[in-house]
This record gives sequence, C-alpha cells and structure tokens, in this order.
Amino acid sequence: MANREINRKILWVDDEIDQLQAHILFLTERGFQVAQASNGDDAVELVHEEDFDLVLLDEMMPGKDGLTTLEEIKELRPSLPVVMVTKSEEEHIMEQAIGKKINDYLTKPVNPSQILSVTKKILDSKKIMSDHLTQQYIKDFNRISMMLSGPMNWKDWLDLGLTLAKRDIEVENFPDLDMKQTLHGQNKECNNEFARYIERNYPAWLKSDDRPTLSVDIVRKYVAPLMMEDSFPVVFIVIDCMRLDQWLVIEELLSEYFNISKDLYFSILPTATPFSRNSIFSGLFPDDFTKVMPEPWGGSEEGSLNRFERDLLSQQLKRLNLQSKSESKYVKVLEQSEGDNILKRLDSYLNKPLLSIVYNFIDNLAHGRSESEILQEIAPDEAAFRSLMKSWFLHSPLFSILRELSSRQCSVVITTDHGSVLGTKGTVAYGRRDTSTNLRYKYGDNLNCDTKHAIMVKDPSLYKLPYFTGHTTYIFAREDYYFIYPTKFNEYQRYFQNSFQHGGISIEEMILPVVQLKPKRI
Repeated sequence: MANREINRKILWVDDEIDQLQAHILFLTERGFQVAQASNGDDAVELVHEEDFDLVLLDEMMPGKDGLTTLEEIKELRPSLPVVMVTKSEEEHIMEQAIGKKINDYLTKPVNPSQILSVTKKILDSKKIMSDHLTQQYIKDFNRISMMLSGPMNWKDWLDLGLTLAKRDIEVENFPDLDMKQTLHGQNKECNNEFARYIERNYPAWLKSDDRPTLSVDIVRKYVAPLMMEDSFPVVFIVIDCMRLDQWLVIEELLSEYFNISKDLYFSILPTATPFSRNSIFSGLFPDDFTKVMPEPWGGSEEGSLNRFERDLLSQQLKRLNLQSKSESKYVKVLEQSEGDNILKRLDSYLNKPLLSIVYNFIDNLAHGRSESEILQEIAPDEAAFRSLMKSWFLHSPLFSILRELSSRQCSVVITTDHGSVLGTKGTVAYGRRDTSTNLRYKYGDNLNCDTKHAIMVKDPSLYKLPYFTGHTTYIFAREDYYFIYPTKFNEYQRYFQNSFQHGGISIEEMILPVVQLKPKRI
C-alpha cells in the first residue's frame, strides 16, 4: 500500500500550520507527501504550479478566507478534491462550502486519524471497495456454485436473479476488477441451470396454486387491491422489455420521490410481448386469452397482436368484481410526443380510478440497436446498454410523469412484460415457411431443433399455449442462443450476433420486477 501512496501529494492550508506538524508527520509516515501553506494566496499559487491529489483547506484565515480560496482553486483545478476544515458549525457556512463542491468537511479540532480517514476515503475508496468486492465476490461465487449443485426452488431463483442483477451493476463501476470474466462465466452457468429448472417445473406451476407469481397474476395481486382499498387513483405502468438490472438503476433515481416496495415475478413463456403482456392485461394464459380476443389471434404481424389490451384489462377488472371501477384510461406510448401529451393531460387522466400506461421505448431501443451500427458502438454490451437506458430515462417524459405523480394523491405500480438477453450463439431451427419469425422462440407446424440449445414443446396445452393447427409446436431458446434456419446460417448468425433478443428462457428475460410506489411528499 505504501508504494501506491508514496506519490500522493496533499496540500494543507491553515494559518496555524506550524501547530499541525504532528498531524503532517503522521501522514508523511504513511507515505503521503504534504506541502504546506499558511494563507490562501500561497495555496492558490502552489495549486497553479504543482499537481496535488487533495487539498485540506482551513475555512477561517486572515486575508483571503477559505471559501474564496476554494473558489479560486476550483477555477484552476475543477476536479481537485478539497476537504474544508472549519471551526464554525454554522449551517450556512457548510452549505456554502458544499455548494462550491467540496468533497468533505471536518470540524476543528481534528485528530490525525480523522485526517487519514477522510484522505483514504477520497483518494483510495475505489481501490478499497474493489478489494472488498473481490473478496465478497469470491464468497458469493462459492455460495452460488453450492446453490447450483443442490436443489433450488423458485424462491431461490428469484433471490439469485436479484443477486446477479445487483452484482452486474456493481461490477460496472470497477472496470479494473480482475474477476469480471469469472463472474460472467458463472452468469452463463446460472442460465444453463435455470433453463433446466424451468423445463422441469414450469408445466407444473400452471396446474398448481402453490406457484410463484406469474404474468397472469400482476393485476389481480398488485393493482386490484389498491383500487379496492384506496379512494385515490391508481397508475399502472408497464415498461416494455425492461430487465431487472435496468429497473434497479431507475429505482435509484426514483427513491428521492417515492417509498418503494419491490417484488419479483416470473414472465410466462414465451417471454415476448404478444404473449406476456396480453397475459398481464387479461389475467389469462395464452390458450385462454386468445379465445376471448375481439378478433382471431395469431398468424398476423407481431405488432398487431397487442391491439386489445384495453379490452382485456376491462374484462379482467369485471371478473375481479371491480365493475363500478372498471372504467379506466389506457395509453400506449410509442414516441416522445405521446409521453409529453400524458404529462399535459395528467390531471384529466387522474380523474379515472385507473390510468394504465404502456411505455415502449426500451423495446424500441433494443430493436433499433440491431439496425444501427452507431447504437451498437455506443452500447456494445449489457452495461453500456443499461447506461444508455438510464440516460434516456433521466431525460424522458416518463421520468417527468413520475416526478409529477410523486406530488399527487395516488398509488403507482410499475412492472414490465419481459426482459431481454444478449444473443451470442446461433442454433438451427427447422420449420416451414409460415413458422413465426422470432429469434428466441418460434411456433409452427412440426418444428425441430437441437434440444441442447432449446426446449421443444410438442403439446402446447402443457404450457397453456394456443394451438393454431393440429400440429402446432413451440421451441424456446435456452441461455443466449437464437434460432436461424439452415439456409444462409453463417450469414444470419453474424448479423444477429450480440443483439438484444427476447422470447426465450433466461434469468434476464423471465425474472422481473413489480414495484409499488407511494409518494413521499403526501
């Protein structure tokens, strides 16, 4: 550690610097170089002439005071960390210093251990945290490996999904972490075991009351109780194609405005909008909601298969004995102007007992990335895509809508219909020309595939999926595989490689957040 700190240079500015020699000696013995200044003018000159890693700055000095000195130092070196040391405990002094972007402050008298602590916190926090996380990840790696080797239930998988999502976000902040490749490999191992678990257990879930929360349960379990209990409007937001890790970065931004209660649930199969989102709004599995559609379902373009969400939701609310409250407002947002319109008309929308909003941006971004070389360069992996999504959210009408809702008497439920996975490996699918075109799942007559890479469902009724003919078969890609027909296999494999896809079986696609938000300001 001493070798790392030997070049760390600290500038200590205090008009009583001679009385601080014991403190300075304490830092010097620990490998720091400490330059000294007894007034603000000398401090500014030293900062102009030399490179420092940290400034310890007295707030009360004759002549040029600490706040003025701070301002001039920041003009010369905006990113230079400064710790204000002050005798005053007056709140306005601290607020002024914080407003001028100090990194920390200490109140006199200070002891050597306080100085060392704040110095290490500012200069070495990244390395200390990285070392700590490495040790923690080794423990977690071994714990997860033990979990995978033994029997796991659906609660274990939800916990593991959350652990992996949090870990991915933490790792993103430490680019030099040596364990990245190892952890990535374990994520793949988890998805391999998860696919096996789903293959063994998913059909049984659909026949049992003792099962995890699925897409069909969301409105009944989270939205309807709020409509029954509260006299205030309920806002139900479905963000299409939002992964759990993506929600976690949004959650950080919303925690200032809301008290947040988060649960996890499993998307139904296939993890694709026509199936999973229709299940959310209808409260029915696909084999049932396709029977109550106003028009025949299936065989048309995917984008048209979610036209009846408003009707399906209305029918579900009636089944839940919310007839008197079944009148609701439903809005689908496909572009920014539609989000801006919701914000302008929010007051009138909140006159309804339920406002349902479907927000399509993340799904559009994932599909758009596949077509755009620029977006692929900006977001080459999950971490970069998550950062891009966060940037969008910060400047989106959706964030503005939620901030506005935080000052209203209402309850907010946010969820998603499915996540996505970064497809890296192509696998052959065999089928007729009228087979569905999706990359992570397909349905059609007498499909075939490599069952090491996919799950084949020859009896759709076991998965509560609709038949379109007497020979309808479904296939779901495992892990990060995607389907390609034998014709031009290599060409299409290169084209779709490293694109975000959904519809198959992975932790990222199936383990999803459902969140209740209560405004803090009310």
